[in-house]
Amino acid sequence: MKIMSVVGARPQFVKLAPIANVLREVGHEHIIVHTGQHYDPMLSDVFFRDLGIPEPDAHLGVGSGSHGAQTGAMLAQMDQVLQQHEPDCVLVYGDTNSTLAAAVSAVKLHYPVAHLEAGLRSFNRSMPEEHNRVLTDHAADLCLAPTKVAMHHLESEGLAARSELVGDVMTDVLLQVRDSVLSTKAENPLADIDAPLGYYVATIHRAENTDDPERLREIVDALAAADRPVVLLAHPRVRAKAADHGIVLEKGALAVHDPLAYPELIAAVVNSAGVVTDSGGLQKEAFLLRVPCTTVRRETEWVETIELGWNVLANTSAEITKALTRTAPPATDATPYGDGHAAQRAIAAIEALYAKR
Repeated sequence: MKIMSVVGARPQFVKLAPIANVLREVGHEHIIVHTGQHYDPMLSDVFFRDLGIPEPDAHLGVGSGSHGAQTGAMLAQMDQVLQQHEPDCVLVYGDTNSTLAAAVSAVKLHYPVAHLEAGLRSFNRSMPEEHNRVLTDHAADLCLAPTKVAMHHLESEGLAARSELVGDVMTDVLLQVRDSVLSTKAENPLADIDAPLGYYVATIHRAENTDDPERLREIVDALAAADRPVVLLAHPRVRAKAADHGIVLEKGALAVHDPLAYPELIAAVVNSAGVVTDSGGLQKEAFLLRVPCTTVRRETEWVETIELGWNVLANTSAEITKALTRTAPPATDATPYGDGHAAQRAIAAIEALYAKR
């Protein structure tokens, strides 16, 4: 069986790692297509190296651009890639422009599509990611859901017959990397931060938080006024936006650091006092590491982290400050994101789909 994975952004590389491992173990041919949506080496190349992912078979090199331009550039190249490799199934990941472009191209050329991390919903129609995930779910032949809540969303949209609960593949990777970090006592890349009471790890990248100067300034000011150091792992786009807006990122409690390789990120979070983010993946990673998280958004797809008390939504400066200084949540042994074997279940579901054809 020949499976084509299409990826282009940091969370997708993490999800790809356990899938690549399982496909290697069971002996299926695996074609990897990198769209180039994330082109910075610290958000792309290092993930392939550090997570042991094979080199891509095709690299589209689309780079940055508006949603339309970026998605269109991918579509323009995906047809040729699909016709060259003729996969038995196209596996798409998450909710990026790469996800939607690959799904649309495959569907139009009549290649079966499986969507990993299907069924997530923020119910915020202003988010590009929400459109990407909904459209991809409804185009896919197989929806691979990470949680019971995601399965419920798929069922409510009439997609139950082509949906399967497999768990979250990011959990597979996170647990392996966490155990490696703890067993080897890996060096904390932020150990030189002068923080007797600990530090917070921050990532802010979504357009709704960075494109509006007043919004970005509000967030930066709130982080700068935190009760302990905040280390902002800043994507080049965020630095550029801040510079364009005339916003100084390095002030008060706020320090700027380059993005970290995945094992280093996990080591940094494990040793932190908390996480501040607008990323979907890091919310969940913080929960799995049992580190309190403050999410700078009005909603989250990972509602389980909120319900269990390990994540708080915050938008205004006052809300961010209150969330950062809250007391630690009660301990929990809940496993809403699976047992670390989601990749095996996902591949088994794809095999079952292939057998029916």
